[in-house]
Amino acid sequence: MESHDKNKLITSSWLVCCTKCFPFPISSTSSSKLASPSANNENDEEKQDHLSSSISSKTAQRKPGGWKAMPFVLGNETFERLANIGLLANFTVFLITKFHMDQVSASNIINIWSGATSFLPLVGAYISDAYVGRFVTIAFASFSALLGMVTLTLIPWLPQLHPPPCSAQNECKGPTTSQIGVLALALSFLSIGAAGIRPCSIPFGVDQFDPRTEEGRKGINSFFNWYYTTFTLVLIIALTLVVYIQSNVSWVLGYGIPTILMVIAIVLFFIGSKMFVHVKPEGSIFSGIAEGFVGAYRKRKLKLPENNRESDEIYYDPPLKAAIVRKLSLTNQFRFLNKAAMIREGDVNPDGSRSNRWNLCSIQQIEEVKCLLRIIPVWASGIICFLAMAQQGTFTLSQALKMDRHLGPKFQIPPGSVSVISLIALGIWLPLYDRIIVPSLRKITKIVGGITLLQRIGIGIVFSILSMVVAGLIERMRRASAIRHGGPDGVAPISVMWLAPQLILMGFSEAFNIIGQIEFYNKEFPENMSSVANSLFSITMAGANYLSTFLVNVIHNTTGSHGRPDWLTKDINAGRVEYFYFLIAGLGVLNFMYFLYVAPKYRYKSRVRIDEDEEKPDFSIQLNAAVKE
Repeated sequence: MESHDKNKLITSSWLVCCTKCFPFPISSTSSSKLASPSANNENDEEKQDHLSSSISSKTAQRKPGGWKAMPFVLGNETFERLANIGLLANFTVFLITKFHMDQVSASNIINIWSGATSFLPLVGAYISDAYVGRFVTIAFASFSALLGMVTLTLIPWLPQLHPPPCSAQNECKGPTTSQIGVLALALSFLSIGAAGIRPCSIPFGVDQFDPRTEEGRKGINSFFNWYYTTFTLVLIIALTLVVYIQSNVSWVLGYGIPTILMVIAIVLFFIGSKMFVHVKPEGSIFSGIAEGFVGAYRKRKLKLPENNRESDEIYYDPPLKAAIVRKLSLTNQFRFLNKAAMIREGDVNPDGSRSNRWNLCSIQQIEEVKCLLRIIPVWASGIICFLAMAQQGTFTLSQALKMDRHLGPKFQIPPGSVSVISLIALGIWLPLYDRIIVPSLRKITKIVGGITLLQRIGIGIVFSILSMVVAGLIERMRRASAIRHGGPDGVAPISVMWLAPQLILMGFSEAFNIIGQIEFYNKEFPENMSSVANSLFSITMAGANYLSTFLVNVIHNTTGSHGRPDWLTKDINAGRVEYFYFLIAGLGVLNFMYFLYVAPKYRYKSRVRIDEDEEKPDFSIQLNAAVKE
């Protein structure tokens, strides 16, 4: 069990890099069960065989592509991420310098687009799981991403699609409505592309291996290693080479290179289509959640029995279909939902199936909905924490633009590359934490992970608050230096490396909070709800982006008065960005108090302490090899 937790922690550490620009990919149910078999049962291989037979019955009857298919799967995903991350890492600079936007407008565009890009993969996952399958979803999304990159490359290339350069008197003309429309079109295509590729790439890769064989199971584990290794390389390339080309060589070339790579990715994907295994859509877990709420509402007038007797005469409790999941017992928490599982006359067909899935739900469905409701209070605390992280791609870059970015007499650090500091902090801290700190804490606390997952999330919230306080103090120092000693361009004569403390603290926040959330959601949800678990993480990112947009606009419209500029005015030296950072820190303190209130009320489903039994009394493992054709 401990080795399993260690491996999960190491894998999760790579996921943090993903959240620097985009949310954690939403894995499909079936693939998650293949990739992450239960570590708490002695008969893992036997359970995998049962599951594999179920999955294989719904796939094309041919030999899995295995590693022969991987260059095509990984190539498509890698180039899509390189295109999008290379865009977002430096997009604030592009909007400010090329589109002549003020930092508020640039922040709004980035936050709205990032929020949509975080939310739409939920829609893509649902369409893929319920209707068209992963191959079709990825193929359609890849063309959409290509259209977005082509459009975005044309914007700096064609003079009609961007504002003219600033005049000698430093008078800059903003973008026209049509130019903003073309930009919005490009971003929309990119969001649609991300909606299809991100939730399907990992499950589609896992589909290519046969989990019934030892070679296939090893291939699945190796696939995950290669997946996150290539992602790390993408981050390094996007935040250094691509950003440098965009800032110092040409925006056309900086966007054109990822566009060409995306073309190559699509060609590779279709060349490999003949060797791919295609899993047919099996339905989405989101439908089951909706059925639970609708069923409870339709039966709201029924009277619940005094005790939860799990009987066929009262509650609908069919055997689980050929899936390795914990069979959940009926509980009294959120008891009103139990009505959806109560059997009325006509609800069950003679063969035991439901006559109307919107009128009757199984006990398993109801308890899965309850898992979601139990986690929501903890999930809500992540939005404010992510609000602090969202500023790295907007106002932190605005700060970097007005600081001395020289390394030596000739080389300048591109503003979009300063976030590499957070990655370096993560890369140094995570191995130390996993190999030294966690084992030491485990001996003292007797807790599997050294500290509980909620404690880890709470520590991440504290680091996010500290990061915003330090960011405000550094911005106050930078602004004072720019006003006293800055040149005509308003650049403060202090090194951009003064941003390192706030970025390092934010890296620690991500190391504790993001990894903690990923592990918390995946452990506390049933195995067949892994897509919902990862969806919550994605929604957190979207919520933080939209909340940031709301705050930025409120501050921009209310803080300026009596001839004084607002806090977030176009000239960062005339504004008071530090007040914005302090406001986020204050919201973080209130959020932390809320977290301290809700966290102790949560009861863990998974094992927390080393000396606890592997299985909770409320759960049992049910294996059923019968496949319903």
